[in-house]
Amino acid sequence: MEDYNILIKKRFEKVEELKKKGIKLFKYNFDKEQDIAQIQSEYKDVKDEQTGYTKTAGRLMIKRIHGKSGFADLKDDSGKIQLYFRKDFIGEDQYDLFKILDIGDIIGVEGTLFRTKTGELTVVVKNFELLTKSLRPLPEKFHGLQDKELRYRQRYLDLIVNNNVRETFRKRSRIISFIRRYMEKNGYMEVETPVLQKIYGGGEASPFKTFHNKLDSELYMRIALETYLKRLIVGGYEKVFEMGRVFRNEGMNRNHNPEFTMLEFYAAYHDLYDMMDFTENLIKETIKEIGIELDKLEYEDRVIDLSGNWEKLSMIDAIKKYADIDIKKYKNKELIDILKKEEELENEDLTEGEIIFELFDVYVEPKLINPTFITDYPIDVSPLAKKKRNDNGTKFVERFELFINGWEFANAYSELNDPIEQEKRLKKQEEKFNEGKEETDRLDEDFIRALQYGMPPTGGVGIGVDRLIMLLTNSRTIKDVLFFPHMKDEGINQ
Repeated sequence: MEDYNILIKKRFEKVEELKKKGIKLFKYNFDKEQDIAQIQSEYKDVKDEQTGYTKTAGRLMIKRIHGKSGFADLKDDSGKIQLYFRKDFIGEDQYDLFKILDIGDIIGVEGTLFRTKTGELTVVVKNFELLTKSLRPLPEKFHGLQDKELRYRQRYLDLIVNNNVRETFRKRSRIISFIRRYMEKNGYMEVETPVLQKIYGGGEASPFKTFHNKLDSELYMRIALETYLKRLIVGGYEKVFEMGRVFRNEGMNRNHNPEFTMLEFYAAYHDLYDMMDFTENLIKETIKEIGIELDKLEYEDRVIDLSGNWEKLSMIDAIKKYADIDIKKYKNKELIDILKKEEELENEDLTEGEIIFELFDVYVEPKLINPTFITDYPIDVSPLAKKKRNDNGTKFVERFELFINGWEFANAYSELNDPIEQEKRLKKQEEKFNEGKEETDRLDEDFIRALQYGMPPTGGVGIGVDRLIMLLTNSRTIKDVLFFPHMKDEGINQ
């Protein structure tokens, strides 16, 4: 830390030295005519003689001085190129300026092109100017920025020095852009719904609370997009989608951040099975768009096969297949005892449906590596989904979740559009909330009122976009695919 502070002090001293020379340290603009990738492409056939002329700008990354000449590496958003400075080409004043430039300074250069004996395309600098003075040293060249904690806190620094990180976020942008195009191509209209809501709904999660002074009202940051998108289906739009941030005031781990990006889409006159097909095609097409073969998706030490038709299993069949537990052969108390072998239960007062859901979560979910649609969820944990058709026992609903690599990627329903049944279920959930047992969907009277005007049969899906990007970029944690993940507080000394 002491050595680092000394280096910063020296840079500030250099600032004063440059000011005395009348050199402006923070210019207003620069006419950058080409980025570095364009230069590399246009002059790819250049030999050892000087030719052409370019004008570009970027960050100085490496500098080597040899008497009256020197080399440097210039990096911009598109790539890297070598620069060659000679005192007799640029004059004594500019060469002296070059010698005192620091790694990290941003400069604009113009000059001709040639290829060195080692075959590297190089700009022979005829003129340059300092555009921005860097006041802090970049991480040491060969060790780079290895501290994960520091990389997440200072993502701007991470992006400067780690090209693979920049590429991950480029891929994120491509994935999100493709999803939007795919949705629009299939007739969906992109919409925006409120982030601040009086009653949060669409999932079981703890919300962030805030207060609106003018309205004198407590508000919540949305935990899902669902109920407002359904209002738009009631209003007459037949296909809508939203890709936006949602917020959950819960734990943080490898797969969870307090704010994350959710894609939700709803289609009138569709059901669970239509949405299952659409979800599979959407993800497959996204994978192909970024150049990954469906049967060879690599994640850490695994190769995941997403080709062919994805497996479909009911939740009870999945428990029987992966945990060798036949639900029908056990009483609830016996199932709770089985559950307690793997999980410490804070509350043993669970319904049959809640027990089934917990057994699946503990014994099955981590084993679903290749893509698998799990269907037929208990009604007790699915208040917004229609009852399973032709199920006289009414214990299950038309809901699926998609699992890949042991993670949940999508959640979908044949949407419950019976306002009488919906009100009854949400009142039951409200009772749980008032008892303080759990955070759950609450009774939203305006949502019920909207359903009373009539919502057509509708299928709806929610997809965790960040988790999908983690999988497709082989990123170990959600923090690796969020520019600025949430972190514990720290002092800003470095």
